[in-house]
Amino acid sequence: MSEHSIETDGATITYDVHPARDGSIRRPPLVMVGQPMTAEGFGALAARFGERTVVTYDPRGLGRSRRHDGRMTQDPVVQAGDVLAVIGAVADGPVEVFASSGGAVTALALVERHPDAVSTLVAHEPPLVRVLPDAEQAERALLRVREAYLARGRWHGMAAFLAMTAWQGPFDERFAGQPVPDPSAFGMPGDDDGARDDELLSDRGAAVTTYLPDAPALQAAATRVVVAVGAESAGTFTGRTSEATAELLGRRATVFPSHHGGFLDPATGYGGDPDAFAARLREVLDAAA
Repeated sequence: MSEHSIETDGATITYDVHPARDGSIRRPPLVMVGQPMTAEGFGALAARFGERTVVTYDPRGLGRSRRHDGRMTQDPVVQAGDVLAVIGAVADGPVEVFASSGGAVTALALVERHPDAVSTLVAHEPPLVRVLPDAEQAERALLRVREAYLARGRWHGMAAFLAMTAWQGPFDERFAGQPVPDPSAFGMPGDDDGARDDELLSDRGAAVTTYLPDAPALQAAATRVVVAVGAESAGTFTGRTSEATAELLGRRATVFPSHHGGFLDPATGYGGDPDAFAARLREVLDAAA
């Protein structure tokens, strides 16, 4: 693996190139995009694609990538520009993209504006609130997470987040009437370190979750767009947003093994089944090769 940096509009983006083990170039690079997850989160998945070049990166302001624009919030359109710059640095033509969570939102924004840069996009569980039929209630559920975080710190915010993401079905009065769980219910401490800059729990990523894809642009794009959902995510927040995003594009979501972090190494504590996940991703990508 080699580490590189590139200057974009308002940021220095650091990315990694994992070359094919045999040095061959049979396929265009496979670019992996996360948000707020950085490149290291794709380590287990990248290692399972040794037959081809894989590119991972840190979004602006996260990990090794530094931002110089004076902003703290994350905008999918701005991040799409960063990914486009990385693609231009590693490939002479369109690449294949696997993007997960907020990274899937970034990748959808990229394809809307630059469909010639991506041949196939696998968008895994994009957390797009506004595609849900209960969008207003879902936004209130997210607000509850932020309020818990601002009031009592990281662990209380994370407890609220876990309760929200595990909820089955629409966010109705039953969810709204439940108290925010104590962190101890999830085996977490309850102390407050005073920080309020967490990318996941603060409002810094609000532009990601409230982004509304341009369905006509995505449908008209030459890019093959596959919306993926974890088999274990059925009925949950990101499972439902995945199904609704696919429906918005006039198709059905493609089922992948495991859950929202199904490609993660089990050693992370939230690991899935990276072997089965990689096999499914290879199958989906090969279908368009």
